Amino acid sequence: MASNTGTPGPLASTRRTSGRARAAAIATVVALGVTATACSSGTDGDRADAPADAATTSSDAGTSALPAGAEDLAGRWAHFDVVAYEDDTMKTLIISTGFADLEVRDGELVNQMVFCHADTANDLGSEVTFSDAATQAILPVATPVEVSGEPGSFHVVRPATPTPIGIELADPANEALPTDPDDPRIVDADGDGKPGVTAKVKVSEDLQGEIYLARREIFAYDVTQVAEDRFEGTITDDSEQLVIDASDPVFLGAGGNWEQLDDPERNPVIWVRVDDDWDCDRLAEERDALFPPNPKADW
Repeated sequence: MASNTGTPGPLASTRRTSGRARAAAIATVVALGVTATACSSGTDGDRADAPADAATTSSDAGTSALPAGAEDLAGRWAHFDVVAYEDDTMKTLIISTGFADLEVRDGELVNQMVFCHADTANDLGSEVTFSDAATQAILPVATPVEVSGEPGSFHVVRPATPTPIGIELADPANEALPTDPDDPRIVDADGDGKPGVTAKVKVSEDLQGEIYLARREIFAYDVTQVAEDRFEGTITDDSEQLVIDASDPVFLGAGGNWEQLDDPERNPVIWVRVDDDWDCDRLAEERDALFPPNPKADW
């Protein structure tokens, strides 16, 4: 399925002279997580109904009674997170925005993540972009969170809930991500007619194209209330990825095992309370008033 793009002469020259930048662009795609990146049941950021087994997902979170006043945390919180990665090739960031919805169910506080948009940044100037449809294709289950502390200084921990994107897994937490790009479980998650989810890559005018990915998103949040309507904390990301195909065979080498930078200040999470009727469009309009500018990969 993969095919070459560009004319043979310039592209061959680009391949010889920009290997480091090309590797950087590919590696940025490997870092899509999160973070990654992202999650929603639709493009408007409406709340997703949690799966019936959501309350049993993820371990011991929420097994004790909520602290007094914790039920007041229920509602919609605008969400911002950054995941920082690095290896010998480059430094890269994935910046995600969306919503952290909190709801009291059977005495527990349950979190449903709904992400809207993702940006990337790196220290070499290559460009990697994901459509909002790709970002919103991630559908984490709702899960109970651990809550401790008291009003004004609550501490909330959202445990990891492994979530497949671009592939259907019967047991997302334990089933191995396939290595075969022809695996029948691979699906077109972002609706663009191509397998998995699509990342657009631009290294130079002569070298650009698309990479098609299947991923398992594995992320956890640890946040502390710093004001009545604001939480701040960190994200931990252990996501996995399969490169299914690419528009140019040069991008098929994008395997890579990127590791998150071990620096909480470079991996921040911010939650800001907003009205329940906010959607992704409203968040895009208000983003700059709520959150800091996107950081640079400059450490």
